[in-house]
Amino acid sequence: MDHGEIYGGFASVYDRFMDNIPYDEWVQFLHRLLKKYGVEDGIVADLACGTGEITRRLETLGYDMIGVDLSQEMLNFAREKCGADVLLLCQDIRELDLYGSVAAMVCLCDGMNYLCSEQQLEQVFSKASLFLDSDGVFIFDMKTDYFYREILGDSVFAENREDASYIWENVYDRESKINEYFLTVYELEDERRGLFRRAEEIHRQRAYSVCQVREAMERQGLSCIEVLDASGAAVKECASEKNGAAAKENASEKNGAASENTERIYFVAKKYKKQK
Repeated sequence: MDHGEIYGGFASVYDRFMDNIPYDEWVQFLHRLLKKYGVEDGIVADLACGTGEITRRLETLGYDMIGVDLSQEMLNFAREKCGADVLLLCQDIRELDLYGSVAAMVCLCDGMNYLCSEQQLEQVFSKASLFLDSDGVFIFDMKTDYFYREILGDSVFAENREDASYIWENVYDRESKINEYFLTVYELEDERRGLFRRAEEIHRQRAYSVCQVREAMERQGLSCIEVLDASGAAVKECASEKNGAAAKENASEKNGAASENTERIYFVAKKYKKQK
């Protein structure tokens, strides 16, 4: 039994269990945003790229891709999918170290939620500010407090397939906004003897308010240009807790229920050219 780093034992079965993710739709949405902000070609860094599903799709759209992930096991699967010209780097995105600047950075599938403190958020934003071209963009998604609180909650999920299965337990702390995933994976190792390998991993993700994310990026030299839901509609910034319940109620009336119930939001941050 392995009980180690995240996306170690899970890497070999990740694509099998994530076969319901609408990668094509996500990349179409992402591509529209990239073109909207002038990134029609050039180098794009895919942060927390995992097994390379987003990376390889952006590669086919003509971008020069760099994939970055903390898990070498995940990158090994990405290597099998991506072209030889795609550079894959095994790095912690908080300590990102590229060979030069890039036109854009992207991070989908809630990779940014793994940053469990505002300090860690700022570390990534600092690296984005450092390595983005002047006027470059950083597009990323994040799961919301609503998603962890109402969708995952303290739920347990399980799936059993012929050659693999998993049990996924969730515990969400509403005060710290941190969700802990306790993941147990079984993968067929010896079909003749019917032996399965068991691996256990603990994942932690945190929910942030729009205000927290916006302020963190601005402290590191990035401007928040847009905040969108999955349909592309603008997500209004809810009143912060410090403004009190009345302000929050007024904001809810103004912004509508959609913003309150959004499960995943997309941020577009931009690095502006320095004024001469």
